[in-house]
Amino acid sequence: MNIQLPPRTDGQPAGELRDVRQITIIGANGSGKTRFCNAVASAGKGGVFRMSALRALYEQHDATAALPGSIDAMFTELNNSSTSVKSTAATEFERLTIVMMAEEFRELMNWKTLRYIDDPNAPAPVTKLDTVVKVWQEVFPGNKVLRENGTLMFATEGHGDRYASARLSDGEKAVLYYVGAVLYAMPNALIIVDDPETFLHRSIMVSLWNVIEGLRSDCTFIYATHDVDFATSRSDNACIWVKAYDPDHKTWDYEVSRDGSELGDALFVDLLGSRKPVLFIEGDATHSIDARLYPLVFSDYTVKPLGSCNRVIESVRTFGSLQSMHHLDSRGIVDRDRRTDREVGYLRDRKVMVPDVAEVENLFMLEPVLEVMACRSKRNAERIVERVKAAVFDMFTDQLKAQALEHVRHRVKTEVEHRIDQRFRNINALEDHMVDLVNEIRPRAMYNAMCREFRKMVDAQDYAGVLRVFNHKQMIAGSGVAQLLGLGGKDGYIKAVLKVLRDGGRDADTIRQAIKRCFEVAQPKS
Repeated sequence: MNIQLPPRTDGQPAGELRDVRQITIIGANGSGKTRFCNAVASAGKGGVFRMSALRALYEQHDATAALPGSIDAMFTELNNSSTSVKSTAATEFERLTIVMMAEEFRELMNWKTLRYIDDPNAPAPVTKLDTVVKVWQEVFPGNKVLRENGTLMFATEGHGDRYASARLSDGEKAVLYYVGAVLYAMPNALIIVDDPETFLHRSIMVSLWNVIEGLRSDCTFIYATHDVDFATSRSDNACIWVKAYDPDHKTWDYEVSRDGSELGDALFVDLLGSRKPVLFIEGDATHSIDARLYPLVFSDYTVKPLGSCNRVIESVRTFGSLQSMHHLDSRGIVDRDRRTDREVGYLRDRKVMVPDVAEVENLFMLEPVLEVMACRSKRNAERIVERVKAAVFDMFTDQLKAQALEHVRHRVKTEVEHRIDQRFRNINALEDHMVDLVNEIRPRAMYNAMCREFRKMVDAQDYAGVLRVFNHKQMIAGSGVAQLLGLGGKDGYIKAVLKVLRDGGRDADTIRQAIKRCFEVAQPKS
């Protein structure tokens, strides 16, 4: 399909995109991205079909519900043509299931009539619902879609329980909606999808949309998204970066790239959708504690998980060098791990925040956090804190030598890398230098000093000091805090703390401030 582009603010010819199957539109909030989509749609010569899982799964009360050719329009026509029962449905998702079931019934009745009158061997039709069920069960193996008494029911293999669509997760509903709705788009339609990543797990998002596009190879898809990974996953994609809109002249400032590569670093584009300062963190967006905790603590930031600490440090540097283009402040967070005070100071000077605890799990063990959670569980806060601290000191004492060795290993590694990173006249000079390194660095003396320092922490009951140096993923579980508070295990305790932060209020403020005190962080710039 050929797509006529809207007029440009710079007065240059807008031109058109020729023979495109997918278009991804990216833009900051307020840049005119939605109007841009509407302008592209109005310039098209074929039908326009809109899909939005967010709108479909929740009841809407605006005037966009009866667009020609939409699921809502089909549902209304179905109800108007019925002389008996009138269906009611609060959401587009529910209306889609009714439309699919009605078509299923009609197709099967026609097939029965055909077999009875004309062709006893006529094959059963493959309905739209058949296609939806097939794809849905492939995406969610082990789950079944059943047709019972004119409704859709669902079941899980190995369980006798059958349940209605209302009990599906938002992700399961979104898959059913996207696959079903796209089958009802008019031939050669321009299909506009708002936020195609909504409710979908990253592991299935790309492959699912590949399947959906394959179901409608006659159509052109326009995606409005903030997910650059998704945008670059489209195989025949034109990417449009919408920068600004001039409402007086109805023109846009935008750039077009046939594959998205010409728009610069994907991460930079990804962050344009927010006017907030940016906070790069370790871990992944789906499973890491970092990604679950830090958005609740640093709510003034757009939080972006990047995986490794090296990617965080490099992204802060790169994004900061482009500040004249985007005017956004950027910072990072990496775990302290076994870094020395000098290393921590170096990172903080470069806007990479390092907490005064060894790793992110230790933030959940801060005294103010323990006190809040004890009070909310109606336990004696002082006694709970004492027992948890005692358990932590016991664990640290048992592992003191191993922890000291790991700290020394880190320091030796850093020192060796630093000292060998220099010029040598020849291989003999390098060999002599390496032989002398053990005497220069003196790892055993470093280890003995570290052990003495750690023993002093235990003797002085320096709980904050232990949290600063103790890398131990099992600390929360080993402390017994979850059991003491009646919260099951480690995951239950972490979820309870996160819930307090999400719910807000005085307790959330106490936890948030306790965590922020672990970082030397200034207020973000607007």
